[in-house]
This record gives sequence, C-alpha cells and structure tokens, in this order.
Amino acid sequence: MTDAISRFLTEDHRRCDFLLAACEKAVADGDWPAADTGATGFLDALLHHFSLEEDLLFPAVEQANPAARGPTGVMRMEHAQMRSLLDDLSAAVRVRDRDTCLGVIETLHMIGQQHNAKEEGILYPLSDRAVPGSDDLVRRMQAT
Repeated sequence: MTDAISRFLTEDHRRCDFLLAACEKAVADGDWPAADTGATGFLDALLHHFSLEEDLLFPAVEQANPAARGPTGVMRMEHAQMRSLLDDLSAAVRVRDRDTCLGVIETLHMIGQQHNAKEEGILYPLSDRAVPGSDDLVRRMQAT
C-alpha cells in the first residue's frame, strides 16, 4: 500500500493554509493590495483543491468502495459551506471591510482545520487503501 494520496493532498492542505495565513496578515496590516492578491491566491488554491477531490478522488474512492459515499458526501457539503465563505471573503476584501474579513478568515481557519482533520485522518488513508493505482491518480492530480 502506498500513501501517495495522503501525502499529496495533505501537502496541498498546508499550501492552502499558508495562503490563508498570508491573506490574514495582509488584512490585519491594512495592506489591501496584498489582501486582494492573497484572497485571490487562496480562493484559487482552495477551489482547485476541491476540484481535485470532487472530480478525481471522490469518484475513484466511491467506485472502489461504495460505502465511502457517506464520508465523501459530508466532504462535499463542507466544501459547499466553505465556497460560501469564500464568496463572503471576496466581497469583504473588495469593500475593504477589515472586521468582516478577519471574521470570515477565522471561520475558514476553524472549519478548514476540522475538515482537513477528517480528510487526513479518515478519507485519505481510506483512499490510499481502496483506490487501485493510487500513484496514477496522484499523477493525474499533479497534472491538473
């Protein structure tokens, strides 16, 4: 068994966390050009991560283990919740609303950490065990 899926997607979680922290610092510092760039970078990275999971990982794990539809369904619902928060963050950055930005970022941190813990502790290891050709799947994710 390989842990290729776990390693790749956990590393991508860390990259998204770093981008959110950079956005938060820019907002806290009142550096709105950097906040614009940071919010856009985080939004793009997180939406790309969701796409990797929803378009490639989840279908592969569901095909290999139909019982995984429960956990992947929960992850999809949480992605939808975070997408809504991304819209809120973009709107708050656009109007330079520091307090709303920081509140949304705090909520994204909290929800994101809980979400990532479930994926990293349950879903990714399940995927590594269940998906045949997980190394090939990771290569497809890397190419996306």
